[in-house]
Amino acid sequence: MPVEPLSQQEIEDRLTGLPGWSLDGDRLTRAYRLASHAAATAMVVHIAQVQDELDHHSDLTLGYNTVSLSVHTHSAGGAVTEKDVELARRVEDLAPGHGAH
Repeated sequence: MPVEPLSQQEIEDRLTGLPGWSLDGDRLTRAYRLASHAAATAMVVHIAQVQDELDHHSDLTLGYNTVSLSVHTHSAGGAVTEKDVELARRVEDLAPGHGAH
């Protein structure tokens, strides 16, 4: 089933409910700073599980205590779609304090 790209306005509307997320070119991006390397690593594992559940995978980077994501939909020509927004919402639910920076 094809996934349709969101318009600029649709993306902006959805970002209002996703504090800390932003549009960087054709991707939704977010970085989380956690209390420790162990906490950041645990978050990466949880994000990977969510990505597998959704069958939608982002670029995911682990720093010492930082987790960064860059999300877009390859099957939609690299555009932002509802799949990306859903992944962002699910990742927010994993973050300490639901959206810790």
